Amino acid sequence: MALTRILAVDDEPFNLEIIEEILLDLDFELKMVGSGFECLSVVEDFAPQVILLDVSMPQMNGYEVCRKLKANPSTAHIIVMFVSARGTVEERMEGYAVGAEDYIVKPFGHDELKSKLNILNQVLIEKESLEQQVEDATSTAFNAMANSCEMGLIVNYIESIGMINNTKALGEALVNCLKSFDLQSNVEFRTIPDAPEHFSLTGVCSPIVIELFDMLKHKGRLHEFSHRILVNYELISLLILNMPDHDPDKHGRIRDHVCFIVSVTEQQLRAIMNRAALELQQTKLNNAITMVNSKFHGLIDLLNENRKNNEAVFKRLQEELEERIPSMGLDEDQEIFIYQKVDQTIQNSVAREESVKEVKAAFHEIEQDLSTLLSK
Repeated sequence: MALTRILAVDDEPFNLEIIEEILLDLDFELKMVGSGFECLSVVEDFAPQVILLDVSMPQMNGYEVCRKLKANPSTAHIIVMFVSARGTVEERMEGYAVGAEDYIVKPFGHDELKSKLNILNQVLIEKESLEQQVEDATSTAFNAMANSCEMGLIVNYIESIGMINNTKALGEALVNCLKSFDLQSNVEFRTIPDAPEHFSLTGVCSPIVIELFDMLKHKGRLHEFSHRILVNYELISLLILNMPDHDPDKHGRIRDHVCFIVSVTEQQLRAIMNRAALELQQTKLNNAITMVNSKFHGLIDLLNENRKNNEAVFKRLQEELEERIPSMGLDEDQEIFIYQKVDQTIQNSVAREESVKEVKAAFHEIEQDLSTLLSK
């Protein structure tokens, strides 16, 4: 398990006791402190992977503590989960703006806290396994794009995604494109109702990012807070984590580029969805045509069988008449009458046979039309 050490920070001893009770049966090393100052004094020596940080504390609140943690290179990597009695969108956005990865609202149950820690544990495991891959991929991307301008990167991206035919590859391509601008990003694709896909450089999006996507996806095209920007389209939401606030001109260019890139990506995403729907329709059409074709052949076989049976019946009838009429003692007029009736019946059968041929010809034309449809 990647998650082994947790630091809990709360000025209320009772709250710390609750956390200790919840985590008692889990294999975590838990340290508890009662203020933001104590947290900053012990964090580097204790080296926790997760900090459960109370928001409302005297002298130094949780937001201030988180800012200091994220500003220190030695502690910036530690996952911070805010613990607060309030969970409004504004407070969650403020928490994310200072760098927190998750948020839990008091009072919380045993299962809720354990579930969130299990999710954070998966985040840590993914980060550990992908760190080297991300480092290698980042190095390769920067070397490849070193001599390209921003518009060149966009053109290359647009040309490359035209060949992509699945959503996973498109999401990864979008993240890698933004990485070539030195942008850290999280992406949500909403192609399937209630089952969005998420992409990031680390392989997973933190729980607080997913919550922000869900809360803000219908709240307008752009949201900017701190050095982050959230871009919403109908099927795609994109969160940039490190906008270049130190350079206003570059910030404006990147914001325009990002909106254009998301717009182009959404069009390709729709093309992938339409292609999948057409392929499904083609499969259904092929199955229907195959079934109809099979039915036609079955009918033609049945007609052929009926024709053979009729021929056999008439042949036997002619043979019996030729054999028995001379011995039946009929006069000439009676024999002529019987032969005429037989001939008339045979002629009527021949006429029906011509109709059968017409039906076969019609079936053949339909079969040719179906074959033409299948080939398109």
